[in-house]
Amino acid sequence: MARSALMSPSKLSKIENAKLAPSATDVERILTAIGVSNEVKAEYTEAARASATEATAWRLLKRIGVHKGQQAAKALEAQMSTLRLFQPALVPGLLQTPEYIRAVLKRHNLSEDALTRTINGRLERQAVLYDSTKSLQFVITEPVLRWRTVPPQMLAAQLDRIASISRLPHVDVRVVPLAIQQHDIANHAFVIRDDHMVTIETVHAEVVVTDPRDVGLYVDKFNGFAAVALAGDRMRSLLEDIRNDFLREQETG
Repeated sequence: MARSALMSPSKLSKIENAKLAPSATDVERILTAIGVSNEVKAEYTEAARASATEATAWRLLKRIGVHKGQQAAKALEAQMSTLRLFQPALVPGLLQTPEYIRAVLKRHNLSEDALTRTINGRLERQAVLYDSTKSLQFVITEPVLRWRTVPPQMLAAQLDRIASISRLPHVDVRVVPLAIQQHDIANHAFVIRDDHMVTIETVHAEVVVTDPRDVGLYVDKFNGFAAVALAGDRMRSLLEDIRNDFLREQETG
């Protein structure tokens, strides 16, 4: 049962003995594993979603192992069919180069072993980019591409990777340019999976929202930014301009 539900036996035991409240995702996985009808699954999952807003502090994730967060994300991404990700702060993890990943994770003061395991976990997650059965949509703001997370030459390589991934037929990468007036605020990063779960990254925690009314707010926000963002060749042209700026800077030292 635990294996079919993609959770540890200890976690399943705690849920069964009312020592741990299951998330909406937990409920859906358990009901799928035991083979209940779609009608029953929809009823119980909806009840769980209606009351579910979960927050997991980053300090807790660090204590149990940041790499395990990558494993959990990988499991979710394996089950989903559609992902929509908005990122106004960093290059999305699924698009990051190894050097960029290392620079981002080093701020967590992880041991070298934990850092290596987490980097490897994130790189393993990127296999989902090549699964043509999924629809992957990314909206990034232009300042993300200019933020000096790594040296100029590494940033140029990062932009090359984004451009390359954007050519996959089932992947849509868009960039909200600085040159146009905006009518919304890029508050924080969030990920929408299959339009029924949103994961939000805040300073202190990762928050998961499953109430359909709240999920709808994030879908609308994503669609609003996607509508004004550059896509396709226009997006790649912007990437090339920024990349060339970094390379010229590198050459002039």
